[in-house]
Amino acid sequence: MSAHPVATNRQARFNYFIFDTFEAGIVLSGSEVKSVREGKANLNDAYVRLSNEEAYVVGMHISPYSHIENIAAMDPTQSRKLLLHKQEIGKLAGLISRKGFTCVPLSVYFKRGFVKLEIGVGQGKKQHDKRQTLKKKMHDREMKQALKHRSK
Repeated sequence: MSAHPVATNRQARFNYFIFDTFEAGIVLSGSEVKSVREGKANLNDAYVRLSNEEAYVVGMHISPYSHIENIAAMDPTQSRKLLLHKQEIGKLAGLISRKGFTCVPLSVYFKRGFVKLEIGVGQGKKQHDKRQTLKKKMHDREMKQALKHRSK
């Protein structure tokens, strides 16, 4: 990923071991692109579904654009088609067909003016893995704090 993310799914990396990532374009209307540009995208509870050799992001919330009158026409959580090559969709299907694997969106960002979605294939973490992640994060934070105070 080369650009600054507009929205990230922080829970995805906490709840899943991410093994592989893909970059996909998203089919959006003009007002949806403007909303994403304003930072009104939310990836919590979103996931990627494959059907008929096509990929869709389900549950991604894009709030209506603030400067538009006809906001009733747009459903903020509608499924949106992802633009991937056929080989990438095949690889995704093969990876998530294994037991316990799923595909989740990680972040939304702009790349050369186009909205891109970083998606990851991951396996769900067990409760003890999540506790281990929290311990590691807390340890790293304490080490960073100690080094900061020591250097003063």
